Amino acid sequence: MMSQLQKLFQRIDKSKIFQSFVIAVIIVSALTVGAHTYSLHPTVELALNWMDVGITAFFLIELIIRFVASKGIKDFFSKGWNIFDTIIVLGSLYPAAGSTMLIARLLRIFRVLRLVSMIPELRLLVNSLLKAIPQMGYIALLMFVIFYIYAAMGSMMFAEINPVLWQDVSISMLTLFRIATFEDWTDIMYETMAVYELSWIYYLTFIFLTAFVFLNMMVGAILEVMSEEHRNAREELADNDSLPATQGQVNELQVQIAELKALLSKDK
Repeated sequence: MMSQLQKLFQRIDKSKIFQSFVIAVIIVSALTVGAHTYSLHPTVELALNWMDVGITAFFLIELIIRFVASKGIKDFFSKGWNIFDTIIVLGSLYPAAGSTMLIARLLRIFRVLRLVSMIPELRLLVNSLLKAIPQMGYIALLMFVIFYIYAAMGSMMFAEINPVLWQDVSISMLTLFRIATFEDWTDIMYETMAVYELSWIYYLTFIFLTAFVFLNMMVGAILEVMSEEHRNAREELADNDSLPATQGQVNELQVQIAELKALLSKDK
């Protein structure tokens, strides 16, 4: 009985129609969360609350279907996306009442993230980003070193010109972040150029390093991991019959053919 139920739930879970319906419910859930931020008629507010209860119940049922369809607790929770979905769904069950209403609504917002776990392309992007974090971390560390050096230099040279922007290292780093995002950075440069005519070299070299070199390094690290993830995904989807035979398989096949020829010759 359990085996039949498991097979039924496996067919439901792998059904394209069911998957599309789950995605549609996630989108509706996102719209209801956004609708709560508006001033609505009490009747509409009540309808949205009941709709939210129905969506929460559907997500719980969908999670149970996927759990039963799996090969067991260990197999289900061996996949990180299943753990993520479980946390999101259980968080949605948090009671939205009294002083906890804000917390409950904040937890329900994260149900929108279930789109990531439902759509393979989004999962691929997120997996690539997570795997690229170690490489990006070293780039960010190097960027921090450059920020710190330039912040110390800026504080030493420009603190007397504008203490609001260059008083100490921490404030200087915030100013440099503003410059790196191109937020009115020319006004800051012209202010210091009135005292130090060659201070433009300071700004241009900093922008070149941060906005061009380090940013391209970040993009390159992510693209490299994404290319690898796409290649792995294609290999997993490839049919085993379409893969080329190994040398060992060819040798084994030749041995079997030779044995068949020997048997046929004996019969003659």
